[in-house]
Amino acid sequence: MLLCPLDYRYGRPKIKAIFSEENKLRTQLLVEAALARAHASVGNIPDSAAKIISSKATLEFVTVERVKEIEEETKHDIMAMVKALTEKCGEAGKYVHLGATSNDIIDTSTAIQIREALEIIGRDIIDLVEVFARLAKKHRMTVMVGRTHGQFAIPMTFGFKIAGYTAEMMRHYERLEEIKKRIYVGKMSGAVGTGAAFGPKFLEIQQKVMEELGLKAEDAATQIVCRDRYAELICLMAQICTSCERYATEVRNLQRSEIQEVSEAFDIKKQVGSSTMAQKKNPVTSENICGLARIVRSFVMPALENMVLWHERDLTNSSAERFILPHVLVLTDDILAKTIEVFSNLSVREDRMRENLEKGNGLIMAEAVMIELVRRGMGRQEAHALIRNCSLEADEKGVNLKKALLNSKEIMSVMNEKDIDRVMAPENYLGKAPEIVDEVVKRAEKLLGKTI
Repeated sequence: MLLCPLDYRYGRPKIKAIFSEENKLRTQLLVEAALARAHASVGNIPDSAAKIISSKATLEFVTVERVKEIEEETKHDIMAMVKALTEKCGEAGKYVHLGATSNDIIDTSTAIQIREALEIIGRDIIDLVEVFARLAKKHRMTVMVGRTHGQFAIPMTFGFKIAGYTAEMMRHYERLEEIKKRIYVGKMSGAVGTGAAFGPKFLEIQQKVMEELGLKAEDAATQIVCRDRYAELICLMAQICTSCERYATEVRNLQRSEIQEVSEAFDIKKQVGSSTMAQKKNPVTSENICGLARIVRSFVMPALENMVLWHERDLTNSSAERFILPHVLVLTDDILAKTIEVFSNLSVREDRMRENLEKGNGLIMAEAVMIELVRRGMGRQEAHALIRNCSLEADEKGVNLKKALLNSKEIMSVMNEKDIDRVMAPENYLGKAPEIVDEVVKRAEKLLGKTI
């Protein structure tokens, strides 16, 4: 019986496989083999024993099923793995797990799993940056309404909006690259981190294990790798997913029936929007992104709480992390993949963007007129009050702002109708939006290593 939606609904196979029981056991066996070879290299155990342990530390010889059988008796998952490996190694089995504590194996193997997952997530981010950059470039001059507080503000371009998303995802990629040096960390230092059980060559053994596995050693471990590292990782994944929720929320808003400026792709031949309302074309993928992002954020609190353990370690973090790490990393990949899907196939309605600009009755250009008045010598506060009165008049009477401006003696004393038409053209009040798009796209191309 399947209970977790990751098992039957959410997440992509490749990243879910990283957190499977098989891959977890595989990485733990990698660590045990590396430990045996490190011991042999410093003369603690025979080379022949290390070779036997290494040859048997694979899923071919140590199976998930056998480990589970032993765990039924031991009630200890790592000891079950150790026993399953030991029984395959003959006389060399007496050297398996020598000097190690459970979390030497768990945390080091977890670091390998995290690395495998972040390789996928890093590629996802790069792919999303490319999708955004292409969209921003295509629509650098597609004029639309800029909105603040849900209300019309001033004109902008759709490309400029997407350039902001592009830049944000590039920052996330920088954060991901930066965090790796603090996340790709294991330990091989024993019960409280002193390495006493490994003998005088402890530091050398730990260094050899970590170098072989491509990891760094925890600076000053307790019984575990310090959980500020995991908390930072979970917080970053929550940030990335929340950014995707922001983008998806914008799609949902702009797809609203009264706006209809963009929309998710919809398969006319097969897709059903509603079981009863046959006309519906709902932004279901964007809504899914938003819902899943909330789940990822919900794991931030237990990740932070796992930093606080009794003395050198208790077990309260263990059960929580069995949920946290797989769910957060699998869902982050899923959310990124769905965001890529939405924006790769996004329908952009330039005609509706123009219609919505015109629906504002020119009020969206109030600031532009005010700035022009100031440029022509009027005081800023005087110009603001004047345009405010004209805007309120136009809104109350339901007429275009231009008409109210033409009725103002103060305004017409410094501007004529031709001036007003020029100033009130939305495409003439975009600031440096197109140039900002160009600069962001240029940076994206540098990250991508190609021209788009």
